[in-house]
Amino acid sequence: MGYFIDEDSASLDELQVWLEKADLIPSLQPLLDGLAKKLSALKKAGMKSVGDLRMRMKNRKTLPSLADDAGIDSDYLVLLRRAVLGFFPKPRLLSAFDWLDMNTVIKLNRAGIKDTRQLYEAASSGVERLAGEVELQKGDLLEFIALSDLSRIQWVSPVFARVLVAAGFSSAASVAAADSEVLYEAIIKANDRARFYKGKVGIRDIKRLIAAAILVPAE
Repeated sequence: MGYFIDEDSASLDELQVWLEKADLIPSLQPLLDGLAKKLSALKKAGMKSVGDLRMRMKNRKTLPSLADDAGIDSDYLVLLRRAVLGFFPKPRLLSAFDWLDMNTVIKLNRAGIKDTRQLYEAASSGVERLAGEVELQKGDLLEFIALSDLSRIQWVSPVFARVLVAAGFSSAASVAAADSEVLYEAIIKANDRARFYKGKVGIRDIKRLIAAAILVPAE
């Protein structure tokens, strides 16, 4: 499976479901106002998939043109762009996981593997095979691979990926299948032990996290 959602096979109808089921943060709530009608207008403007829409919205400077084509206010498209791009988290540099062995990072970098997407995709053919190719032990790679997998989830930073591993959730699939209360308690306990972050994470945040993880392609 790919690192991201298969945007070319995901329809705008599916995007509507994602947005309607999501507990959108307050700044994105206006997206729900006339959502079906606006997505229908985008279909008529030639947007057949989430991939089409993402490509057309890739550069913010193209939004006025899309707004004219679809007859949609450009301010609405600014919000829609933010929401759509959020489903495709930017891969993290492996060097951002600076609590792990940097010698491993150096060897991976030399092999052309510099970020979480590259590592996740390289490991998909087998961890042992990858370990042999980059001249590392399998055990040297396991936590990096777990963190790379978790980084596919929207909002998961390197630090929060570390928290999830410490809490016993080492894959996007395990987060997607988690009970929100169980995951919440596990995260609180892990942070109480090691103080990974100073802020507070609420149960609503955890429910959003699980909803985001459900959209991540399964292995």
